[in-house]
Amino acid sequence: MYLLIPAAGMGRRMGSSRNKLLMTLLGKSLLSWTLEAAVKSNNITWIGVIGQPVDFPDFQEIISFLSTDKPIELIEGGATRQESVYKGLQALPPEAERVLIHDGARCLATPQLLDRCAEVILTCPGLIAAIPVKDTIKVVDSSGLIQDTPNRSQLWAAQTPQAFEVKLLKECHEKGHQLGWAVTDDAALFEKCGLPVKIVQGEETNLKVTTPLNLSVAEFLLMEEGRSKTEVG
Repeated sequence: MYLLIPAAGMGRRMGSSRNKLLMTLLGKSLLSWTLEAAVKSNNITWIGVIGQPVDFPDFQEIISFLSTDKPIELIEGGATRQESVYKGLQALPPEAERVLIHDGARCLATPQLLDRCAEVILTCPGLIAAIPVKDTIKVVDSSGLIQDTPNRSQLWAAQTPQAFEVKLLKECHEKGHQLGWAVTDDAALFEKCGLPVKIVQGEETNLKVTTPLNLSVAEFLLMEEGRSKTEVG
C-alpha cells in the first residue's frame, strides 16, 4: 500500500514561523511520530512526504533516524493542501492502484489504524477514518442565530487517513481544478463527483496538532500510553 503524507503547512496557529511538523513532542518532531507509525504499519510499503524544499534538509535528517527499508520519497508540495495532494498523486509510482493520505499533523495515529484503512480500501473506492460526534451540533447563520440542530447520530468527525483508488482520485482532482473547487479534504472531491466514501472507525486519540493546546494534549496522551522519546519505528 502507498501512503502520502501532506507536510507542507506552516505553524501560524502554533505561533511559529516554521513548519509545525518540525516542532517537538516528547523529544521528537511531529513528523517523526507520524513516520514511525507508517514504518510500523504492516501494509504500507512506500511513503511519500509532501513538503516545501526549504524543509527537505530537516525532513531528510528525520528520515535518516528511522530504522526501515521502506522507500521514503520527498515530494514538492503546492500552495494549498489540495494542490499538494495533487502533486503527490502525480509522484506516485505508476503501479500504485490505491493510496492512503494521512495528514502529518495527526501524529498520534497508530499503525493499526493505518493498517485497518489499508485493508478496507481494497473493497471500496474511497474511505475516511472518522469518529462519531459526541457534542450537540448547531447550524448557525451569519447573524449568529441557530437555524438547525442536526441529528447527532448521523454526524461523524472526519480524520485521516483517507484512502482512495488512485485513478478515481486523480480524476476528481482534475475536475476540481477545472471547476475551481476549493476543498479541505480529498473525500469532499469524491463527494462532489458523486462517488461513494465509506466510514472506517477512527481513533479518539487521533487529534490534529494545530494549536499549542493540541500539542499539550498530545504530550499527555503519549505519556499516558507509555510511549517514550526513545522509541524508534
